[in-house]
Order: sequence, then structure tokens, then C-alpha cells
Amino acid sequence: MARWLRYRHAGTEGFGRVEGETVDVHTGDLFGEARPTGQTLPLPEVTPDLPCRPAKLIALWNNFRAMAEKQGLSHPETPLFFIKPQNSYAAHGETVAMPPVAGRVIYEGELGIVIGKRGRDLSPEAAAGHIFGYTCLNDVTSLDILRADPSFLQWTRSKGLDGFSPFGPVIATGIEPLEASVVVRVDGRERQNYPLSDMLMPPQAIVAMISQGLTLEPGDVIACGTSVGAGTIPRGATVEVEIAGIGVLSNRFV
Repeated sequence: MARWLRYRHAGTEGFGRVEGETVDVHTGDLFGEARPTGQTLPLPEVTPDLPCRPAKLIALWNNFRAMAEKQGLSHPETPLFFIKPQNSYAAHGETVAMPPVAGRVIYEGELGIVIGKRGRDLSPEAAAGHIFGYTCLNDVTSLDILRADPSFLQWTRSKGLDGFSPFGPVIATGIEPLEASVVVRVDGRERQNYPLSDMLMPPQAIVAMISQGLTLEPGDVIACGTSVGAGTIPRGATVEVEIAGIGVLSNRFV
């Protein structure tokens, strides 16, 4: 098991492996050959950056049994997804502005799959080898924009505003995510808590099916969808998404 962090420190950017309250600095390519430099940095002295820079962030809808049952949805045979643009990415600790046009905004705590190797048309068995690790993700959504036009649900615009895809703080490798739960707190109050074992499609199946005809690149992120408990973000609130083995993603929304 390892927890990989990209950071900013003293005017430079870098990445390393988190060991307790220390970052073991590495060089090279996180998804290729990462080599330790021997240098260490105190974790409190670095500013977390995006743990990777995805060419695309793919986000699933209707991938949990409890949510499907609550909303009366049938179980999809293949992943139902949309893509969130790069301007929506936000790192752990960043403040996210909710523009007036967004109206009512909700949090959706999710598990993020991080791709480590280029692949297309993968089998579920092969897909496992293309998963580098996992991260925490908040799929922020403007409900007012999503449903503004009854003829067309605006998935991209409602979920693609600046800062509406926080993820991090690290990428955890060597963990079994289906043994964990996603816990979301708003200003310290628990608002969402669901087991990842309730997923309709597990990570390997998700990666395999999405890869059919669509090339996945190292650093791409797939958000596995959310379950019951998603709710409104008040202005000025801090939202935390926690997954055991990964850590806590925290952002303030203003």
C-alpha cells in the first residue's frame, strides 16, 4: 500500500510517497518509473496539488443499488457516464466559488479510479492491471442548471463549472476499496455514509466496459457514482469526503 501526493513547495512542484507526516520525494513518472530521491519534506509544510492531471474525468450515474432502489431506476447493463472538463478540477484544500448562475448546488461523495496504463477494449481481467489506484472525489452539481430545460438534462454544464470536481488528496495504491465506505461531512456533520460494496459495477468491470472503443490514458480518473445522502452545499460550508485507506478530501465552498 502506498499513498502518492503531488504537492507545491517553495515555488516548485513535485510528487512523493506519504509516510505518516513525511513526504518521501520522488522523481521520474508517477505512472512509469518513480524513483526516490532520498529527500523528505514535512507534510504540513507542503501544499497539496491535484494528485494527477487527467486528460478526462469520466463520471458514472446510477451505479449503486440503494440509490437505484430509492429512485426507482433499473440496473444499467453498461456504465452510464458523462465527462467533466479540466476547468472543473480542484485540489484538496482549495476554495471553490459557486457562481450565482449555479443556484442550488449539491455534493456527491464518490470513489475515483485512477488509470495507470494506456488501454482500450480491455477485459475485466486485463482492466485490473490498468488501475493504478484510488482517490476521493466530490462530483459537485448545480441542480438548477441540470434541470433548467425539460427537453435536455445539462449534465456537462451543471457539473462542469470551475472547481466542481475536487479530488484527492492522494492516490492510494494496494487497497481494496470495496471494503470501505464513502463518508461525507458538511461543516463537521455527517451527511452521507454508504458502503462501496453496494456498487452495481465494481472497478474492474467499470474500466473494462468504458474502455470499449474509448482509449483510457494514464492519469485519467473515473468517478464511480454516488449513493443516497447527496445534499445541498450551503454558502461558506466546508465539505469533507473521506474513504478509509485514502484519506480526507476537504474543500470550502463560497
